[in-house]
Amino acid sequence: MKVFFATDIHGSEICWRKFLNAASFYKADLVVLGGDVTGKVMVPITEHNGYWQVSLGGETVRLDTREELAEVERKIRNRGSYPAIMSPDELTELSKEEGAVDRRFSVEMIASLDRWLDMADGKLKGGEIPCILNGGNDDIWEIDAVIESSPCVTFGEGKLLDLDGFQLVSMGWTNPTPWDTFREAPESELAVRIDAVANLVPDMERAIFNFHAPPYGTGLDEAPALDATLRPIHGGAVMKPVGSIAVRDAIVRYQPMLSVHGHIHESRGIKKMGRTLAINPGSVYGDGVLQGALLELDAKKGKVSKYLLVNG
Repeated sequence: MKVFFATDIHGSEICWRKFLNAASFYKADLVVLGGDVTGKVMVPITEHNGYWQVSLGGETVRLDTREELAEVERKIRNRGSYPAIMSPDELTELSKEEGAVDRRFSVEMIASLDRWLDMADGKLKGGEIPCILNGGNDDIWEIDAVIESSPCVTFGEGKLLDLDGFQLVSMGWTNPTPWDTFREAPESELAVRIDAVANLVPDMERAIFNFHAPPYGTGLDEAPALDATLRPIHGGAVMKPVGSIAVRDAIVRYQPMLSVHGHIHESRGIKKMGRTLAINPGSVYGDGVLQGALLELDAKKGKVSKYLLVNG
């Protein structure tokens, strides 16, 4: 079985298209997106009488044709943001009403995710090529039900999924971050969540852990050290481990065949942890590049026979 794994595309539509195309390009039997599927930024586009305006890179840009508008929307989506067309009055009201920006942001995000899942239905032949998605710490709760309702994509959180004799369990939660994101919890709570899914696995020698947080101190979790204002020290030159101790301890204890991670974009790499092969393919979604891991699973021997980090 050939598996393509990627993670942390953060709303980048070009990376989502590449993820879907990876199924045919790599002749994969299964594609998995590990977490942080959605983006973080909404970009208002104000509609005027016969033209539109948008602020890009601190500069106000006027768009006089629908072709120009479509091109700007495409660029915004490819960067991982959500274009939102509205009147100047709507934009003013959003800034006045508490919570209005967040509500509109959620609407745009869910609409984009619905469109992505429609793309998946076409690219993956209506579910003929299995696709598993999971949330990450940056993903809002509302995406869970949207993905669950898809006819061709499987939501992985908290489930045991059989992959032709291999078993996949997923957890999108991470240890605490400075940004207080949606799916994060103390290490003690993560350990409980991990045990809950690990206890579903009948055979750890054929198990795959899909845990968004990488294991602490393994080189798969090195991120720029931050000062008191959350700015990288010396421009990001000082690195430190920020992964999860609970995830590390679980891998050491359970020794699954394979453990795939994300969350820390800068720590692309592979690490052997006893019999476990642990991988973080990294992420450079902002450049429109999809980083991933191509894995060949030997069903007869119950092991990862080949693995390769890829870019596309």
